[in-house]
Amino acid sequence: GPYSLSFFYTGLSRPRDGFPSFQATAYLNDQDFFHYDSEDRKAIPRYPWSQMEGIEDWEKESELQKAREDIFMVTLKDIMDYYKDKEGSHTFQGMFGCELQSNKSSGAFWRYAYDGRNFIEFNKEIPAWVPQDPAALNTKQKWEAEEVYVLRAKAYLEEECPAMLRGYLQYGKTYLDRQDPPSLSITSHGTPGETQTLKCRADGFYPREIELHWIQGDDTQETESRGDVLPSGNSTYQSWVVLSVSPQGRASDSYSCRVTHSSLAQPLTVLW
Repeated sequence: GPYSLSFFYTGLSRPRDGFPSFQATAYLNDQDFFHYDSEDRKAIPRYPWSQMEGIEDWEKESELQKAREDIFMVTLKDIMDYYKDKEGSHTFQGMFGCELQSNKSSGAFWRYAYDGRNFIEFNKEIPAWVPQDPAALNTKQKWEAEEVYVLRAKAYLEEECPAMLRGYLQYGKTYLDRQDPPSLSITSHGTPGETQTLKCRADGFYPREIELHWIQGDDTQETESRGDVLPSGNSTYQSWVVLSVSPQGRASDSYSCRVTHSSLAQPLTVLW
């Protein structure tokens, strides 16, 4: 499958107490890689990357993030100046990254938003910064003041970022390729003789893609509500699916929950 390295930046003009004015999080695929903020000013790797000796020079990474923080916060100030808004509370967000498929660069993105609206985006084919907000024309002029700036951004997305990702994969590919099977549990709510709610829950699975269904007799049930696939907080995911069963249905049919996941050789079915 594809592998990705992505960065998410947030800058706040007036952070609430206890919130840093700037924070950056890096991800390998959907897994937290490292975190940096304006309070600590250190790139701090998350587990298990923190245990992988040599995956990154974290002091060098911290210096790079400090430099990016400075540019990022200057841009936020420029936008507020453009809108003559010195006092308000504003948010500037950036996201950029790249993807590898079969070890070849297969995609990249770099874009920014101001107060939740699209602001500017890099088009690496032109290459140029494409403004999506009046204030972004100023930003474009600044970021394209010299041709080398634009070529550098293109080279970052097409060469530097994929090269970094290849390096990280030498350490972390096994972890990202791991297959953690779901554990299934069924609970029922409601009193016998009335409509009962059956909940089937899948826990502890990775990767994220999963299919979860109720089967009544031999038929897959469409009248079900399902939960989102959510992180469990330990680098795995959880999800659930619910079905309402009438007393008549209970008497005449069997109910089972079926899960399909890449970690399982065949779908797993648990009978209620």
